[in-house]
Amino acid sequence: MTAWTIDEPQRLGFEQEVTDLSVSLVSGRINVVGADGPARLEVTSIGDQPVNVTLEGGRLSIEHEFPKGWPGFLWWLFGSRYKVDISVVVPVEAAVRLHVASGSVIASSLRNGADVNVTSGRITLLGIDGRVTGKIVSGSIEGLTLGGEVDLETVSGEIVVADSTAGVVSARTISGSVTCDLDNPPAGTEVHLDTVSGEITARVREDSDLRVSLNAISGHVVNAFPELEQHSKNTVTGRLGTGTGGRLAANATSGTISLLRRPVDDEELGDEEAVEA
Repeated sequence: MTAWTIDEPQRLGFEQEVTDLSVSLVSGRINVVGADGPARLEVTSIGDQPVNVTLEGGRLSIEHEFPKGWPGFLWWLFGSRYKVDISVVVPVEAAVRLHVASGSVIASSLRNGADVNVTSGRITLLGIDGRVTGKIVSGSIEGLTLGGEVDLETVSGEIVVADSTAGVVSARTISGSVTCDLDNPPAGTEVHLDTVSGEITARVREDSDLRVSLNAISGHVVNAFPELEQHSKNTVTGRLGTGTGGRLAANATSGTISLLRRPVDDEELGDEEAVEA
């Protein structure tokens, strides 16, 4: 095992192959990017408390030593001592697990998924395939061009999923909004959007092939597809296309659900016609 204790800004390069990344910080900002070449780490700023880095058997660990009996009620006083800003480059196939108690996480260009957990702050996920999970207690989650299987959850905050081609999308929040924009999802797609107190907005292509179920217990449903059946102001069900391509389900306890139409790109239609010709 090789180990480093970092207490000032610096860069590290790793000759040993990295197949697994685990980051656990008390406070700060994490930026993880998948790329070709060897793994490397850059610490651009750091507080009073050092960061411990270890590399063994392909597993790269970057972590604060969390104090025992962490005084949560004095978080605002002690958190700045642990604040650190780090960027990590790993191979695109590396397994990634990221945790920060207070701060932000950006993860991008990974092919083997990512598991991200933040207590208070912000999560941004860009261009990730595989199993993607993001959980935050207080703050927002943004997921762009995600594939594979996506599971996002907030207690208080907003979730945005855009240009998703994932086969499974689950987004839920207790107090906050959910926005989901689907871009030609694969056959068999399952999308589940849930909020207790907030609004849900889903946008799907006008040529989508989906079974749809929208239910707002205390609120109403806005529907841009006349082929769907509006049973009441609270409930819309039906099929888009043949309805065999997948399923979209949205549920709100208190709030509005809006289903919007997304036009098919003219450029994409041109490409399809060229292939057929």
